[in-house]
Amino acid sequence: MSVTGAPPLVLLGAQRSGTTALAAVLDRAFDAVGGLFTINGKLPYLLHRWCTEEDLSARHLRVDEMLHALRRRPPYGRASGRWLATVEEVLREAAAEVAAGRVEDAVTFRRDLVNRAYRGATRFGEKYNEYLLELDRLDQTVPDAHWVLLVRHPAAVAASTLRWSGDRPWRPATWEAALDKWVAWHEPWLRHGRTRDPARRTVLEYDRLCAGEDLARLSAVADLDLVPIASLLARRPPPEEPEELPPHVERVWRALLDSAGPGRS
Repeated sequence: MSVTGAPPLVLLGAQRSGTTALAAVLDRAFDAVGGLFTINGKLPYLLHRWCTEEDLSARHLRVDEMLHALRRRPPYGRASGRWLATVEEVLREAAAEVAAGRVEDAVTFRRDLVNRAYRGATRFGEKYNEYLLELDRLDQTVPDAHWVLLVRHPAAVAASTLRWSGDRPWRPATWEAALDKWVAWHEPWLRHGRTRDPARRTVLEYDRLCAGEDLARLSAVADLDLVPIASLLARRPPPEEPEELPPHVERVWRALLDSAGPGRS
């Protein structure tokens, strides 16, 4: 929990769903009230891999590996440089604590490290797509967070994924594979018990977000006025869609729309 009492806000979504654009809006809004929203900070993601019970038992916290990952693809946002410097300080302190045998529980320690990384901020939040793949661990590490899931039509996501350039060895190569990956990323959300509680999560739909309706909903949830900076969201025309999605894709899409609220499917 932040110093203002506002819960951390974690933005989730499959790649090519518009999460980076929405994260840029949240970055500005948090900064305006003395908060800190990181875009691809991925600190919990790294802690889940490098701060385990086995690491603590061995008194060996691989801070060098975590810092390498953070610098290889550094986070961005208005305060990203300051945040990264704080994280390095926090992790180096943590390594000394672990080496001295002063840490016993990995889950509690991960929670503490995340809070220390955002110290001084009135409130904090984070966007990282891959949190969608480890919801149980995310819930352990940031238990008081409000989860925001941004969903986009799977056909639009698949088309955008196939156009994606750069060094992305994990990018699907076919339309069918892109749709199947979209399903694989969203099914854990639909299964997770926490996502059934509307007080702890919000589901947004990309077109409604760009049109303003879901941006207003998020403003109310976050208690921030996001509308003045909505120009950072660019609504793109959807690609031509097939006559119908494969049944297993359609089923997940409709379930996500139903969870966003009445009248969306």
